[in-house]
Amino acid sequence: MSLRLELGLFKYDFIDHHAILCAPVDADVKEIRKRYLKIARHLHPDSSTIHSDTEKKLAGELLSKLVNPAYETLSVERTRSEYIIILSQMGKRLVQESVSVELSTDLAKQLAAAGNIDHVYKSAIAKIAETQYNNLQQVIPIIAQISELNLVYLMRSAGKALSSPPPAVKPTNSTPPQPNTAAAPPAPPAPPKEDATIEQYLRRAQSLIDKNQFAPAKVELQDALKIAPKSSRCHSLLGFVYLKQNQLKMAKIHFDNSLKLDPNDQTALTWKPKIDKALGIQSSNSNVNAPPNSGHKQPDKSGGGLFGGLFGGKKK
Repeated sequence: MSLRLELGLFKYDFIDHHAILCAPVDADVKEIRKRYLKIARHLHPDSSTIHSDTEKKLAGELLSKLVNPAYETLSVERTRSEYIIILSQMGKRLVQESVSVELSTDLAKQLAAAGNIDHVYKSAIAKIAETQYNNLQQVIPIIAQISELNLVYLMRSAGKALSSPPPAVKPTNSTPPQPNTAAAPPAPPAPPKEDATIEQYLRRAQSLIDKNQFAPAKVELQDALKIAPKSSRCHSLLGFVYLKQNQLKMAKIHFDNSLKLDPNDQTALTWKPKIDKALGIQSSNSNVNAPPNSGHKQPDKSGGGLFGGLFGGKKK
């Protein structure tokens, strides 16, 4: 039996590890591990209930050539982060090529036209997962079907702004603009437009931040800012990501931008004063304590360093 896959994301020379495990593309590590163990128990010769020699051989090939590599990629932090970045870029590429994308399965076509994309997508994935590896002869077509669902989900997630335009702004000709409030009228319609454009980016970024995956979160937020450079929330989250990566100057820049756009942003209000203080101390120590023309940094005696101090690190 051939293990070649040519539908869904596989069609774009991309190995869809989520489809192989039948896990949603935003599944966390615990979900991935749980799904892998269930499949591995079914396919592994020591725990499998498969009796036919032909089926045992096929089960071994599926496990070693598809399932194990998929789990290894999605369970290791470094490879998982790199994979998620590529997956995100794949979604953007699919939006740009949406005119030429052809769907082969009815389920993918239904998902493409569905209203509540998240609910329909995850329900479909969960249902297929129940029987994905029951009939080993049908595993490859089923993986291909799942990958088409992933393709549609990525397209709709990355291209939500294109398919859901913001509501039109009603004209306000009846009331002449006041000199001191001339900038106020454009402000109310801005948030809906911004949300429609970058909602998916912010959702993915927040999910990655919650999992301490700051590198891919930064990529999502930088891409979001290209679309909506005046997003206070985006600047705020990016400032927090830089903060967690101990890049205080970059964090300060984005927190400053966030507060210019929204003076009430709580994340920026919480962290900016601490960063200002930390950078002030850092600058003072550099100017006062460093020997003239030494060019060397003073050793950090704070125990947790500047970053550790901001996040409450204990002295060693």
